[in-house]
Amino acid sequence: MLSFWEKQSFVAYDYVIVGGGIVGLSTAISLQEKAPKARVLVLERGLLPSGASTKNAGFACFGSATELISDINTMGEEAALELVKLRWEGLQLLERRLGKERMGFERLGGYELIRLPELYALNFIDKLNDWLEPIFEQKVFLERPELISLFGFNKKEVRHIIGNPFEGQIHTGETLKNLYRMATAMGVEVITGAEVHSFQEEENKVKIWVRNPVNRSEEFAYEAQQLIVCTNAFTKKLLPQLPLKPGRGMVLVTKPMAEVPFKGTFHYDEGFFYFRNVGNRVLFGGGRNLAMEEETTTEFGINARIFDRLKKDLKEVIFPNQPTEIEMAWSGIMAFGVDKQPIVQRVSPRMLVGVRMGGMGVAIGSKVGETLALQVLA
Repeated sequence: MLSFWEKQSFVAYDYVIVGGGIVGLSTAISLQEKAPKARVLVLERGLLPSGASTKNAGFACFGSATELISDINTMGEEAALELVKLRWEGLQLLERRLGKERMGFERLGGYELIRLPELYALNFIDKLNDWLEPIFEQKVFLERPELISLFGFNKKEVRHIIGNPFEGQIHTGETLKNLYRMATAMGVEVITGAEVHSFQEEENKVKIWVRNPVNRSEEFAYEAQQLIVCTNAFTKKLLPQLPLKPGRGMVLVTKPMAEVPFKGTFHYDEGFFYFRNVGNRVLFGGGRNLAMEEETTTEFGINARIFDRLKKDLKEVIFPNQPTEIEMAWSGIMAFGVDKQPIVQRVSPRMLVGVRMGGMGVAIGSKVGETLALQVLA
């Protein structure tokens, strides 16, 4: 039951955004930048963002060599190049918006471990660099085999290394916290613990229904001129017709180590496995391709088979000469489609969506939010 005061101050907005992760907060910020007097509300179902925005590995990347070769084969050169451009422009927008310090950004370079099955990629380096030249205006991928010994990797497993000076890493927690601070400082209202279960479009507004977490039998309807859905993998609960599937990704982090012989972001197996330094720890994640069907889920949890493989590779490939201990592990939920293009579009007169980030929310989230704001205000 609402009071008179609540109806006056907490019900009606110009724009309501569902989802308080990178895309939702970026959309809110872009809207407030372009329409400073607008009332913008973000509704987040969790106490923290509920998908992958606060659970990712903190890679500021746009695709390893083998991943981009796969994207070209799947999408064609033109579409794949546009996707790289979107990722790169999104990373630059995020950096301009927050600054390096507030996102914990370090450009330490990226590297791809080339094992026996990926040796074919060495034949494509020149072609990839020519293909990427319109975006970066210099060579992106460089052969760096001398780093195998320097970084201490298992030479029987790692046959070559491809370097990439443009890649960086962020502190995921600080990035999201500061996006939130920026949004609220601009006047955006953010409500957590508010799970939207349905919506209703009317002639001059859209109603967004949320259950009262204190009294679950009571429902609360926010009103907006436009509704923007940024719930990524969880979008099918509201819009079951959209072509996307969830994908769970696992991440672990080691206890502090005496020495981490490398710095930067690392990939292998077409980007399905990835690791990086976090101070004197190593963060390691991926392996979803080992159990695609099982990991097509919106349930958080740890897949024992993937966990065992990560532990095995940590011991045998990455740190064959020193012991490691795992301190904690977690999972995040991403969204995928037949290709890696996001869905950013109007789906009805009063509703838009920005979903299906393809595991690249850090890279493309800011640009997707900007695009959504422009579409809303058009």
